[in-house]
Amino acid sequence: MIEAQNVSKIYGSFVALDRVSFSVPRGEVVGFLGQNGAGKTTTLRILACYMPPTEGSVRIAERDTVRDSDAVRRMIGYLPERVPLYDDLRVLEYLDFRARLKGLRGAEAKQAVATVLDRLALTARKSSLIGSLSKGLRQRVGIADALVHRPSLLILDEPTSGLDPDQRMELRKLIKELGALHTVMVSTHILPEAEAICDRIIVIHRGRIRAASRLEDLRRGVGQTSIVHGGQPLAHYGESSAAASVEPGGDTTRVLIPDAAATPRVVERLVREGRPVYSVQSEVPSLEQMFAAITTRSEDVA
Repeated sequence: MIEAQNVSKIYGSFVALDRVSFSVPRGEVVGFLGQNGAGKTTTLRILACYMPPTEGSVRIAERDTVRDSDAVRRMIGYLPERVPLYDDLRVLEYLDFRARLKGLRGAEAKQAVATVLDRLALTARKSSLIGSLSKGLRQRVGIADALVHRPSLLILDEPTSGLDPDQRMELRKLIKELGALHTVMVSTHILPEAEAICDRIIVIHRGRIRAASRLEDLRRGVGQTSIVHGGQPLAHYGESSAAASVEPGGDTTRVLIPDAAATPRVVERLVREGRPVYSVQSEVPSLEQMFAAITTRSEDVA
């Protein structure tokens, strides 16, 4: 669905994106993860044809986002981080206006608006002024706008930003449901959220792609090991990847190693220093642990 090849975005001397390449298959919910300032929003704006890349190319459904931008825009529903809604319009008026801007007319526009009102549970609020809505309902109006023309690709930039826990849970459920009908690319820095809804993960750090794969493949590539040994905690294990948290407990200490490849070196040192090793166990890392390992490795490479 999306093919980005060597995409760079440069502002003067600042490189916001540095030769970014990734692909997104059709029919998946993809999490686009990164810290604030990593390049997430810049990438999404290029995908949504809001700006061209300085270098490189992006193709969506085999159409170039620069040369065929009109055709690409018709295939995309885009929810920016700050949803630009008109507070003095009613929900129905706003969605009808947006449908007509996107080329829908007459009965087709009316049916499309009715459909998104129903899908987003907004029918009961269709006569409400947008300015009177809660943050969560405003996000739903923004997503309804993005969906009204039935796009193939839905791009959501920090869709749960500013929502309370209940609103975030509702929106996560909605995004998961939308993934059954659309290809969805969702940018977020809330990692448990991405873990709950995404099939595939792309990690961007300092303007470069650091990982891109299905979540289960990423877990296999970023292993974690738990070692329980006797004696007091070691102050340092001599491996940056093994400088993990230590949990004292009675006469034993538990060490979590984010990089499973470092396990033999840590065990060897423990044995050499006379600390008996009672257990070595592989564990399934959380997305937060994987993200930390990936970005730490990229810092070491940089």
